[in-house]
Amino acid sequence: MKRKPVRPYSIVLFFTVLLILQSGTAHAAEKKTITFSSTDSLLVTADLYAPNPQEAPFIILFHQAGWSRGEYLETAPKLNALGFNCLAVDQRSGGEINGVVNATKTRAAEAGLPTTYLDALPDMKAAIDYIKINYPHSKLILWGSSYSAALVIKIAGDHPVFVDGVLAFSPGEYFKRFGVGDHFIGQSAAFIKCPLFITSKRKEASGWKKIYAAVPGHRKQFFIPQTEGNHGSRALWSKFSDSGDYWKAVESFLKQYR
Repeated sequence: MKRKPVRPYSIVLFFTVLLILQSGTAHAAEKKTITFSSTDSLLVTADLYAPNPQEAPFIILFHQAGWSRGEYLETAPKLNALGFNCLAVDQRSGGEINGVVNATKTRAAEAGLPTTYLDALPDMKAAIDYIKINYPHSKLILWGSSYSAALVIKIAGDHPVFVDGVLAFSPGEYFKRFGVGDHFIGQSAAFIKCPLFITSKRKEASGWKKIYAAVPGHRKQFFIPQTEGNHGSRALWSKFSDSGDYWKAVESFLKQYR
């Protein structure tokens, strides 16, 4: 029986797919779990995704309430592929997601330390210090989800010289119950000097409208989906049909750093 000839385009397609798979594996293999000390000496756990050059722009990824660094298992490698190094941090206010237990929360609970949203601030600042020390030539971008989205806005406003960009997924004034008032985040937002990107579920936009308006200048962007959307950074997970729309908006914002 006569064998069918192998078509050239089939060979090209095979090796193209193989290269894509190898590239994704290479990025995934770069993840390294590290620890560093918070300002009160509590050990903070984080996943370091840094396959790009030392001076590449750096994104610190903070998770939402009740979760862990596992929020970024899928997202961080995609950001690596776009040219960014990343650090996904376990703040002490959290829990478990995608099979990843929040190790910082576990240590804090064992030590009898409080774990409210505001108690996460020292851990977030310690992560910034870690990157500033170990990646001193990189532009630093803060990325938050839900309560941490609000806190990255606050940090950027309170310490504008340290931050080169902010992405906030579903921020809001979540802190009144902790005795800090109704405009805890908006007051700090007024002093932000770096580019800012905000997005959320469609119906959540009213919750960050005043915060966005408080940010001065024109280097700010927002994205409101036409669909219902999703709360926090999980909006980028591929299992959601509208994640591509969020990614387009995020990539458009991040182009200025590459």
